[in-house]
Amino acid sequence: MLQELWSHGNATVRELLADGKIHQAYTTVMTTMDRLYKKGLLDRVAEGRAFRYTPHYTPEEMQRVTAIESIRQLLGSDDASALPLSYLVEALSAQDAQLLDELQLLVERKRRELKSREIKVQEDKARENKHWERR
Repeated sequence: MLQELWSHGNATVRELLADGKIHQAYTTVMTTMDRLYKKGLLDRVAEGRAFRYTPHYTPEEMQRVTAIESIRQLLGSDDASALPLSYLVEALSAQDAQLLDELQLLVERKRRELKSREIKVQEDKARENKHWERR
């Protein structure tokens, strides 16, 4: 249904069913769209007695959000974090050694970003402390 909604841009349940690509009952589609809305995957506005639904995410954003959530769940499992990470490294190396190099570059870039953010926070705190010491 999301695929159809992406292709329409936005639509009511009736409009989604009109082109014949979805073969569920109206109430099934309506319930599914409502659940997707409640999960934050769709936006909606009232239009008469119906709702016009719009995807909250593009297909690319949805893929990113889904991947991040899956990885968070994997890392949040009872296993030690290193174990799921080792599975990721194993999967990458089995597919292509170049992917490991790309992963390393991404990790290094993220570390630099986090470090510069941490330094900025420390500098801000130091400035604030100096401000209060002068008073």
